[in-house]
Parts: sequence; structure tokens; C-alpha cells
Amino acid sequence: MKNKSFVIAIDGPAGAGKSTIARLLAGKLGYVYIDSGAMYRSITWAAMRAGFSLQDDKKLVALAKKTKLCFKKHQRQVKLFMNGKAVTKAIRTPEVTANICYIADNPRIRQIMVKLQQRIGQHGGIVMEGRDIGTKVFPAAEFKFYLDASAQERARRRFLEFKDRGVKASLSDILKDIKIRDHKDKTRAVSPLKKARGSIVIDSSKMTPEQVVGKILEKIKAVDSSRQRRAGIERCAGS
Repeated sequence: MKNKSFVIAIDGPAGAGKSTIARLLAGKLGYVYIDSGAMYRSITWAAMRAGFSLQDDKKLVALAKKTKLCFKKHQRQVKLFMNGKAVTKAIRTPEVTANICYIADNPRIRQIMVKLQQRIGQHGGIVMEGRDIGTKVFPAAEFKFYLDASAQERARRRFLEFKDRGVKASLSDILKDIKIRDHKDKTRAVSPLKKARGSIVIDSSKMTPEQVVGKILEKIKAVDSSRQRRAGIERCAGS
């Protein structure tokens, strides 16, 4: 893996642990962690803050076009900046979560975000997570993973996350929201959530984040070693 700049795509449903895993994995590899969902959250947050109707396509698209999003490393963490303002924490509220579907399901906004994500990762050396990274954003990514977990486990994790941040929410409401979100993500017309061709599926329901990262690293090293061996055989055959 040394001196290589791969694109590693991690997809999966809400609450599967994609952010945590992608962040840890990027740290292990010295890569940049990109949370694609945060980009949609930021537009949602900005639209709500401006008082826009989340069904006003014209205003929302205009907002997405003029918004500058940038991921920067800050004190060993990667933070999202919107028009120069750090918004990493501001966009992680139940209100934004409840309304992000209006932005994520907008085909014109997704087109804008996908192009931006592709520019960000064009030189590799990134771990990008989301719902359509391996299927739409980087279908030719060197490594594609689909991270999953039961709805109950995902709800429990989200509940604890909110609790740690002092956000009040009930476990039953979170579970209900996750099931609704799953249905919307999998059935939307534009870039629905699904397993990318060639992706490696990992169920993290009974695994710690460290165990998941360890398994991903094992898969990456195994696949990379296999590719190197095949490349060596081809060179010998062609010489």
C-alpha cells in the first residue's frame, strides 16, 4: 500500500458506521476522509437556515451551485467547511436528518455534488463514503465496500451518538426514521442505494469499528497482492 493512491469507496445504509469506519481507515492509510453525505447535509442545513422551501427546486439548485464546500484536515480530523465556515457539527441534528431526503433526492443537486466529489477524489488517496460512491461517483474505484448492519443495531448506534452530543431523541423514533430512510434510499429514482458491482459486503452488526477496519485492510492487502502477482505474470508472459 505504500506510496499508492487508491480510491476506496464505502457505501451502505444510514447508521451502518460508514463515517467512523472511513475516518479510521483513512487515518491508518494516511488518506483523506470524505463524507459525501455531509455535503448533502450542508445544503439542507443552509436551505433551512435561509428559510427556503425544501421543495423549491430553483432556489435549492441555485444554492448548491454557489456553495463552496471544502474538506480540510484540522488537528488530526477532517472538517467540512461551507463558504469558509466550519459546519461539521451544525449539520448533525435530527432536524437536518429528517429533511435531507429533499436534497439527496433532487437529481440536479446530486449531479452537482457528484461532479464535485469526482473532482475531490480525482487524484486518489481518499476514502469516500456515502450511498452511491461505488455505483455512481467512482464505479471504477480500486476498492469498493458495502457496509451493513441490522436496523436495530443502527438505531442503537445513532441513539448513543445523539446522547453523546446532548441531542434528545428516543430509540423508537430513531428506529422508525432509519426504516423510512432505508426505504427512501433504496427506492429513489436517482442513484438508489444498492451494492456496487464487485463490492465486498461487510456486516458490522457484531463487530467493533476496529475489527471492521482490520477486515477491510486485510481485504485491500489481499486484493492488491493478487493484482501485483497477476501483473508480474502478465509481464513475464509478454516479455
